[in-house]
Amino acid sequence: MSNSKSDLRAKALAKRDALSDKKRVAAAAKLAKRGVPFELLPGSIVSGYSPIRNEIDPVPLMRRLADDGARLALPCVTARGQSLIFRLWHPNDRLMLGPLGIPEPSPAAAEVIPDIMLTPLAAFDRLGHRIGYGAGHYDFTFAHLRKTKHVVGIGLAFAAQEIEAVPALSHDVALDYVLTESDVFDFRSPEVAHSLRG
Repeated sequence: MSNSKSDLRAKALAKRDALSDKKRVAAAAKLAKRGVPFELLPGSIVSGYSPIRNEIDPVPLMRRLADDGARLALPCVTARGQSLIFRLWHPNDRLMLGPLGIPEPSPAAAEVIPDIMLTPLAAFDRLGHRIGYGAGHYDFTFAHLRKTKHVVGIGLAFAAQEIEAVPALSHDVALDYVLTESDVFDFRSPEVAHSLRG
């Protein structure tokens, strides 16, 4: 039985794809109701993402954070191996299709550096490691942005996407938190991550 990243990714995505629409909507609503597990400073820039491939929908949580005083942004893809850029976004703004076919804000929207990045993923473990889709956009972006400021990385996922261990490499950047519909995982302490149910 292989535990390569590609095999682990495929298994986790199969579990994610098997979830019913009802479970998906309920999970996104639970994330929004709970919010983030720390005090959000007024004016914090929170970047989310446009959900694709059955990803958990971050928009209900983003709306909640905007109600709590956050400014919202979405990522824009520039090129493989380059950092994502982020543009301010409001839930009523129209989006355009970016180079990968993912909805992005207009190039006219102001470019910003997020304080908090809500991050999609294929799979995660209890050390805060994530498996993405293989292009390395988020690892590269975290590494690039964290040269100048600490950007809080919050993975959003369904509980079904948790795996025992991600075969992390030196360039893989660990998350600070992962939020699922049933748990809040906090990876900031040096001990094994703790989870808060609810």
